[in-house]
Amino acid sequence: MLKNITLSADTRLIDAARHRVRREHTTLNAEFRRWLERYAQGAQQAREFDVLMENLRGKLICGRKFTREEMNER
Repeated sequence: MLKNITLSADTRLIDAARHRVRREHTTLNAEFRRWLERYAQGAQQAREFDVLMENLRGKLICGRKFTREEMNER
């Protein structure tokens, strides 16, 4: 189910965004929904990452340490 919300933004930003979505054959609503989904999932993904790192702590064995010169080689 979709719910309507009202947003406020600078007119120039809105105009620039409308121009971009026209070029990309999409809509502001579609782009906002994509952004909102990524934003909402970001906190969950961060928590999952923290759990993963905690589970890996002490289980990974690192190889030899690189010298400063080796790390800076390109």
